[in-house]
Amino acid sequence: MTHCIAIDDEPIALSIINEYCNRYGNISLECFTSPLKGIERINATQPDIVFLDIEMNSHNGIELAKGLPAGTTLIFTTAYSQYAIDGFNVDAVDFLHKPIFYPRFERAVEKALLWRTKIREQQSQPESISLKAEHKNVVVALDTVKYIEAMDNYIKVYRQDLPTVISQITMKEVETMLPSEKFIRVHRSFIVPLAAISSFSNKKIYIHNVSKTIPVGRTYNDSFQTLYNIFKTNNTSSK
Repeated sequence: MTHCIAIDDEPIALSIINEYCNRYGNISLECFTSPLKGIERINATQPDIVFLDIEMNSHNGIELAKGLPAGTTLIFTTAYSQYAIDGFNVDAVDFLHKPIFYPRFERAVEKALLWRTKIREQQSQPESISLKAEHKNVVVALDTVKYIEAMDNYIKVYRQDLPTVISQITMKEVETMLPSEKFIRVHRSFIVPLAAISSFSNKKIYIHNVSKTIPVGRTYNDSFQTLYNIFKTNNTSSK
């Protein structure tokens, strides 16, 4: 069953969406004429699809959309076509212009469901990179990496409970492949994942379940400061 929420200050508009949802089938719909109550319900239930009017007496749907949870599958409904570009700028999946006719509504729902399926598939797959090793491509899941070490024009990727991957690629090249919010280069010869760090000083980094300590290069003071700020923020927010 697909859970949907519709927000519109016109009861007639909500009744049309409700009729179309019943016609489409396998949809449970909650309707709200109060934008604030609707947004509160969205945050509480994380629905599969949200139908949101733009021009309401008390609120603007474009502004409300900016505060929706990340990944919300949003379809705008409005009588004002000039809002279409603004709607897509806040990642709306589709834009339904009133009066809404069923064939157009059906296409919008199918588009939203397809988009949501793709997002879920992407979220279920671990982030990874592909490295050439021994004349074949090896997929390295990033959540298995303990640290990466440079060896001339090669790198060695040490992994949790998996063989080390040796690839003929430079540190600079592999660094561009890694998400900067999860990995940090602390030495000309070492890159470490933030999640693997157990503790650190301005000279050494300690990795969970790894006896080897990772040196912090003198030219990587910015990296140390970044580490310090990240861990300070995390410790503060957890208190």
